[in-house]
Amino acid sequence: MLEEWTAMFAPAAQDRMVLLLNHVISREALATGRLQPFAGRALVLHLQNWPALLPKAPDLALGVTPAGLFERLEQAPDGALRIEIDAGNPALLALGSLTGQKPQVHVQGDAAFAGAMNWLIENLRWDVEDDLAAVIGPVAAHQLARCGRAVSSALAGLAAGVRGMAAGRAGA
Repeated sequence: MLEEWTAMFAPAAQDRMVLLLNHVISREALATGRLQPFAGRALVLHLQNWPALLPKAPDLALGVTPAGLFERLEQAPDGALRIEIDAGNPALLALGSLTGQKPQVHVQGDAAFAGAMNWLIENLRWDVEDDLAAVIGPVAAHQLARCGRAVSSALAGLAAGVRGMAAGRAGA
């Protein structure tokens, strides 16, 4: 039954992720400019080593539009760039993202397209404060952003501690 729920809600969740990704990309002309030469190309994001106890995480297939944005595809065509992220421990993966640690990634496919994706991963950042300011005003947005940075810093410290404990157990 859980697999049925996952199959039903995964496309909607993926559509929302693509909307957020496109929102961030559209605010950077350099990012859309990097993607436009790859219009019509596709990529597949696959979570490798996903824990069997969790519902299966479906692959995310994306196509590049002529505008330099992404669209979710039902299925990636043959020859799509394949990006595999090691998600053996999803909690540590999420916490590691707060500390700026990059997950283990394996890429198969066109080197130029892979280079453009790497540039996006390395350089694209979401300016949450700017988006909040448009809704609630700049002062409140700044305060919320400060609070968010404090929480993020605390979670990053927690993630570093958990990683240290895990490394200590692995070495013992």
